[in-house]
Amino acid sequence: MGSLRFNVVEEAFKKHPVHVEAPAERPSDFYGKYVFNQEKMFKYLPAKTYRKYREVLDQGAPLDMQTADEIAQGMKKWAMEMGVTHCTHWFQPLTEGTAEKHDAFVEHDWKGGMVEEFSGKLLVQQEPDASSFPSGGIRSTFEARGYSAWDPASPVFIIGDTLMIPTVFISYTGEALDYKAPLKKALAAVDKAGTAVCQLFDPNVTKVTANLGWEQEYFLVDEGLYAARPDLLLTGRTLMGHESSKNQQMDDHYFGAIPERVAEFMRDLEIQALELGIPCKTRHNEVAPNQFELAPIFEECNLAVDHNMLVMSLMRKVARKHGFRCLLHEKPFAGINGSGKHNNWSLTTDTGVILHAPGKTPEDNLRFLTFVVETLMGVHRHNGLLKASIMSATNAHRLGANEAPPAIVSSFLGKQISEFLDKVEHSTTDELISLEGKHGLQLDIPQIPELMIDNTDRNRTSPFAFTGNRFEFRAVGSVANCASAMIALNSAVAEALVSFRERVDALMAKGTEKITAILTILREDIKTCKPIHFDGNGYSDEWKEEAARRGLDCETSCPVIFDRYLDDSSVKMFESLGVMTRAELEARNEIKWETYHKKIQIESRVLGDIVMNHIIPVATRYQTVLVDNVQKIQNTFPGDEAKELCAYNIDLIRRINEHTTFIVNAVNEMVDTRRRVNQITEERALAIAYHDEVAPFLDSIRYHIDKLELIVEDGMWTLPKYRELLWIR
Repeated sequence: MGSLRFNVVEEAFKKHPVHVEAPAERPSDFYGKYVFNQEKMFKYLPAKTYRKYREVLDQGAPLDMQTADEIAQGMKKWAMEMGVTHCTHWFQPLTEGTAEKHDAFVEHDWKGGMVEEFSGKLLVQQEPDASSFPSGGIRSTFEARGYSAWDPASPVFIIGDTLMIPTVFISYTGEALDYKAPLKKALAAVDKAGTAVCQLFDPNVTKVTANLGWEQEYFLVDEGLYAARPDLLLTGRTLMGHESSKNQQMDDHYFGAIPERVAEFMRDLEIQALELGIPCKTRHNEVAPNQFELAPIFEECNLAVDHNMLVMSLMRKVARKHGFRCLLHEKPFAGINGSGKHNNWSLTTDTGVILHAPGKTPEDNLRFLTFVVETLMGVHRHNGLLKASIMSATNAHRLGANEAPPAIVSSFLGKQISEFLDKVEHSTTDELISLEGKHGLQLDIPQIPELMIDNTDRNRTSPFAFTGNRFEFRAVGSVANCASAMIALNSAVAEALVSFRERVDALMAKGTEKITAILTILREDIKTCKPIHFDGNGYSDEWKEEAARRGLDCETSCPVIFDRYLDDSSVKMFESLGVMTRAELEARNEIKWETYHKKIQIESRVLGDIVMNHIIPVATRYQTVLVDNVQKIQNTFPGDEAKELCAYNIDLIRRINEHTTFIVNAVNEMVDTRRRVNQITEERALAIAYHDEVAPFLDSIRYHIDKLELIVEDGMWTLPKYRELLWIR
């Protein structure tokens, strides 16, 4: 049986990478080649139509059908020149993936032939069958109708022979069934609230934009080895496997030389991403073996979310071309770091100001202080909700595991910003305080230039860290849709900014000077949000105790954490901003609970199958070999000598029996538990039961399987081991 594993390993290591020819042009020449961007719109659309389209983007004006028809005609001309034959509305249902239904550019010409047709109606609206997408009870199965509607703020692009049109997805009765619709509403809310606050400092500001720069971590595994692991194939992670003798303990993979095969994959991926208008910037080895990262230049948040979903799809496709499988699960391997997706978030104005960056004048720094403090206010008020926004059955394996932020939301500011806030809080005058920017650090090393030091250090244990001109939401999981975290964060900050402006206006209405009013409210808010501010070690047990004393949400049960979406404060915030209704929030929670219990259910089934089809047969076969050896020794040697010679093998036989007995009994008990809890009809209770009663079996069974892996003769073990999975040759 073991020869099968060795053949798979040998074939995987024999594979050669697909050589990728670099385009003759510079990246800037082919960037956006397959995107109907502003440049192509200007070329293919009438000037009047292009101006109307710009009004839609810049002013939020509704898109009229005549303009849509004219855009569709120009779009069709460009697409057909590029060899396109089909179109699809590309949307993001609540499945953590994307969806598409392709329609050909084909209509009858009523003369026995056909014509290529693509109208504004087809561009703007499509009616997919919504019955099989998660709706959380908003729609019954027999109520199938749903609508996808074009998002003009996200450019149309081409993949293969298909024109891909980014859209929102809503039910027949108008509720959002996707991530994009509430995200766009949250971004509109933070734009409105942020603009109102900015106008206290600069009346010329008319728009505030939320920006996002995501850092996508991922693993690559040889495709042949992946196919030989049923757990990787069906769940995205290894449900068993003893640690490799060497993994990441030497820290030699981090920022190391990129393996040649991986470099070819990265090159191919980046070329395709750049052609789709995704501004890839950074690539490097991550901490764990076989782990890597891709990061783009920051973009407007809505577009960045679309690009991240597209990149994850490209990663999976391009990886297979190079003989790999791309793993986006947050914790595919035990004992080494998992993968996250740090969300670097900031706000900017249409006047070119980064609102989370210190300025050059005291007045600029007062504006900076305002947006930092009100961001902290939003995070403080809704720390439990923000944790819920990034929580999942998969990310729960990663958070707090000394490789990722803990499952307690706090914010690191750094010494300089912390001291700045303290000075403002305790100041008894309205004198504006200056904040130092970057300063030089002269190193006593020959030939090395002076370094410019940021106004804050970094803290990898902080889930929400200030990093100089933005906040880094580090707790987002690698496979997650960034929109989930961005909906919660932008809504929370919008609510805080609305409250800030209302309270400042109230003081000013009573005759208080503007600067005095702003500083008065800021001092109040600095004191209020202090519990969320923590610059220490977020991994420590002391912090967990301190966080509880501060009143922060310390819940660790994934299904219970989802309750934060339905807190009165959360519902009030989302409804007051027009982002989501209580009914939509309740529906999304139903989906979250259902998804959680199904993921644990699948893992437990897969583990049970592997135990009975691989682990127990292999262990008992090896045990039989040992028993045969013992019997032959006893038949060959006299009593005491045979006893001494057989002692080690007899001990192995007993240990194998102990482990297999535990495993079989635990699997049977797990199956019985699963059958019992499956009788629960209420989704929340079912998810909690799977968390509390079924999930613990996965760890206890795994422990004994991993012990058997160390005992059973290597040639008999049928499944690729960590030492084979984790090192790309």
